[in-house]
Amino acid sequence: MTAPKSQAVHLVSRSALSRPTLLLLIISLLYVRVFGTPIPSPGTSERPSSDDDDGGGSKISNTVKLDYGTFVGVSDSDMLSWKGIRYAEAPVKELRWKAPVSPPKEKLGTVQANKLPKQCVSLGQPDGDEDCLFLNVFSPADANNEGSGLPVLVWIHGGGFQQGSSEEGNPAKLMKSSKKPFVFVSIQYRLGEFGFLAGSQIQGSGKGDANAGLLDQRAALKWVQNYISKFGGDPKQVTIWGQSAGGGSTMFQLMANDGDSEGLFHAAIGDSPSMTLTPSAPGDYVNDLFDAYAGFAGCNKDDALTCLRSLPLSKLKSAASQLKSSRPDTKYLFAPVLDGSFIKERPVKAFADGRFAKVNALFGSNTEDGFGWSAKMSSKKVNTATPDANEDNLYNFFEGQYPKISRQSFDEILKLYPMSKKNDNGKSRRESESPESSSNTDAGSNLIDTSLKLNTVNDQSVQMYGELRYICTASMIAGNVSGHGSKAYQYRYDNSHLNSHHHFELQAMFPSDKSSKSPNDADKALFEKMRQYWTSFATSGIPEAEGGTKWDPIQDKDSGSPRMLLSPETQKMEMLGLPLVHRCSAWHRISEELEI
Repeated sequence: MTAPKSQAVHLVSRSALSRPTLLLLIISLLYVRVFGTPIPSPGTSERPSSDDDDGGGSKISNTVKLDYGTFVGVSDSDMLSWKGIRYAEAPVKELRWKAPVSPPKEKLGTVQANKLPKQCVSLGQPDGDEDCLFLNVFSPADANNEGSGLPVLVWIHGGGFQQGSSEEGNPAKLMKSSKKPFVFVSIQYRLGEFGFLAGSQIQGSGKGDANAGLLDQRAALKWVQNYISKFGGDPKQVTIWGQSAGGGSTMFQLMANDGDSEGLFHAAIGDSPSMTLTPSAPGDYVNDLFDAYAGFAGCNKDDALTCLRSLPLSKLKSAASQLKSSRPDTKYLFAPVLDGSFIKERPVKAFADGRFAKVNALFGSNTEDGFGWSAKMSSKKVNTATPDANEDNLYNFFEGQYPKISRQSFDEILKLYPMSKKNDNGKSRRESESPESSSNTDAGSNLIDTSLKLNTVNDQSVQMYGELRYICTASMIAGNVSGHGSKAYQYRYDNSHLNSHHHFELQAMFPSDKSSKSPNDADKALFEKMRQYWTSFATSGIPEAEGGTKWDPIQDKDSGSPRMLLSPETQKMEMLGLPLVHRCSAWHRISEELEI
């Protein structure tokens, strides 16, 4: 299409213009004719609005229009961010202990998405808010609208299913280290008693839903499928990633609906995934917990759920606090349950039987994942760090977290964690017992790892709890993912300088995660490689780092070997020793007793 000559003549005399100027004028007129708007001035900060774009690949704006609201984010030189995007209605009053209503039915108008949301309230963090079902989106500054197809990384925070928030998930370091651009999403979900209260009154009545917190996560993943393209992401390239309870959430999302991912994610990362008690619901344990909670809230048993929904938040906080005080031997009272619909099987059996989503996975753990758990318990009965602590305290601690574990089963497994410290007769406490006196024929075999250097009951607690809850869980998931046809990678984080306690690996990932010590040059070099490994897996499916050791996928599904050792001194592939494999197998053999 050409502009009429008369139009150019009326605007300015042709003889008064140089040839380049005239050419520019003609192009401008053509642009107006075709697009109806002038060519943007050079240097303008405005970008075409996403709601005016049909996927043509223009740069996204910090103003994104969805069908239930317009969200105005923040733009800087490196990143666009939208904080506090509501993905579900406020789960209050009649929506307490129900599956989330997502997306919100209410039209929100224009929202200034420039502030992180309040954390979810629970027994673990009483200053939060019930109205907390929000997420945050971070995109590269040069991402395109609906045309870029950038991979998406969804962060699920940890905190024992009782505390935590999306605030930790700041992707600035990750985006800077990544060789390929991606979109990052951090989500919030209901916690503690609001996210995981279960029992006959909730499920049996049909008036509520167990595992509300997991259902929140699922709703957030569906939101990503529906809307992430507006932010430059590709809904067909979604990786879910979590740490601790977030890693456990990743595990539960993999096995939910008998392993039907519904196309919501296409790869998974789990850092120290938490193997929580997963009791049956309804069932004696969860019914007793519900009744006790309702009782402290002053609700009678006949219609306690209706009563609980009518109470102000302050009353529910008080009830939860009283409940916690009445059960000092248990670290976390509320966590995912076996609900018969969303979660139909316990993790150990589900993964062994292959009932989980068949996607590539990267899972791992920290050498000292079990450090500090029993030592920080206020109840002396279960604290293994007191001067007079003994094996009774150790058993009591495990019973507090896994109530059905028998003393006999515990004692059999304890033999796999022998003391190295000598007692008065010159023998270790475990060596003083004859292995022949036990039905466990492996007790005196070469499967006993004498290199563990367990000198105290607390040392035993650290090793046993770390392996049961985190280390063996990572190996189990990664090994079974590999064994059922997908690519799986496993790692062990070990840092003698900053320590490799639970959660400490996140110092590599997020600015807010810091140690009491400052990282040295070797730590920083390791952290850079770790960020590249993780983001490379999310963007290409293969964990790679510039100048880093080649990360081999798992070859032996039974052991989860090999795995990558990530330490400041070296990064190399290592095999899981037979003693560790044997200890993990021993824990998993009593999985029904542990309810895991």
